[in-house]
Amino acid sequence: MKHPADCVNKSDIRTAIDRLDEDLLQIFARRQGYVRRMAELKNRPEEAFDHERIETMVAAIRARAAELGLESDQAELIWRTLIDWNVAYEKRAISARLEGGAITS
Repeated sequence: MKHPADCVNKSDIRTAIDRLDEDLLQIFARRQGYVRRMAELKNRPEEAFDHERIETMVAAIRARAAELGLESDQAELIWRTLIDWNVAYEKRAISARLEGGAITS
């Protein structure tokens, strides 16, 4: 994959972005596996939301994003969206398990 400075046209850039998007999807899919497992280990839906953990995580993401030259606000928005989905998923999964049902994605 070309580095940004080596891209000479929009097609080069689009190809690189498409490749990165595929990589991101694969990483998010792997991450979701851990979220599913976490939901299996928790006993109550309320355990899905851990304010202190979330804020610590977001602060670390913002700091690391800045180190990498990524806008911290952008990184925080992406991670908060991801975290919100994870919390909602865990709550649904735990509730369904406790009620003897199954969770769908």
